[in-house]
Amino acid sequence: MNFHAALSRERTLSVTTLAMKGEFHAPSLEHEFFPGHGHPENLWLEDFAGGAFTLDRLMIIRILMILLISAFFFFAMRKPKLIPRGVQNFAELALDFVRIHIAEDILGKKEGRRFLPIIAAIFFTVLAVNLPTIIPFLNISPSARIGLPLVLALVAYVVFIYAGVKRYGFGKFVKSSLVIPGLPPLLHLIVVPIEFVSTFVLRPLTLTIRLMANMLAGHLILVMLFSATNFFFWQLNGWSLLAGGTLLFGVAFSFFEIMVIFLQAYIFALLTAVYIELSLHADEH
Repeated sequence: MNFHAALSRERTLSVTTLAMKGEFHAPSLEHEFFPGHGHPENLWLEDFAGGAFTLDRLMIIRILMILLISAFFFFAMRKPKLIPRGVQNFAELALDFVRIHIAEDILGKKEGRRFLPIIAAIFFTVLAVNLPTIIPFLNISPSARIGLPLVLALVAYVVFIYAGVKRYGFGKFVKSSLVIPGLPPLLHLIVVPIEFVSTFVLRPLTLTIRLMANMLAGHLILVMLFSATNFFFWQLNGWSLLAGGTLLFGVAFSFFEIMVIFLQAYIFALLTAVYIELSLHADEH
């Protein structure tokens, strides 16, 4: 009787242990950041128009978030009232933040209002496409892959060059951007290439890398924290309590990511405004 009871108890413990161990899958970012390389099942519209419109999960999330932010402002401003309330009030507060604290603060009222549409578009695009980092079931930032940051940086690049060329003309703008008055002629051989790389190469490059690297780093940290929670809880007997710690850190870092998401949108829009301001006053080296 005791033997059967012990055997029954051992089977029960064995089943419970197996149930608690579960199954852990090591995280892989390959299918998110290198779609189609060994994961063709993660692509949509691959056979349409010769693959010109091929989409993966990251691209679909980008399109979804841009449509959502566009729909938000469309419905908020479709019937604007003199005294805003509700969604219109929130949208106007958001736009006023960009107008006052970025555009007009850097460019002044006249030029700030002139370039507000592009600065606001950049700010809200970066903000919207980074939000999936902390949205359940999306859990990735579309800015963590270089394509979108590069496109936004090129938009900023074209705008600040347009601003300078519009004011000075192409030749004078380039000369004013590269040549520092009052330097000895020989020093221009050193300074002009440095100014060229700094103004026309590094600006879009740093905008791109800053946004991509920050959002990719945040995504990797969240992946590691929640994967560690999974691993400690299901795989390491006796270490399950550590899962609570890594889960707590994961939740805390998710709130930190909210701040990072806002800061990246703010910094990208702010630097765009700064570069426009430098182009508008290129002759005041």
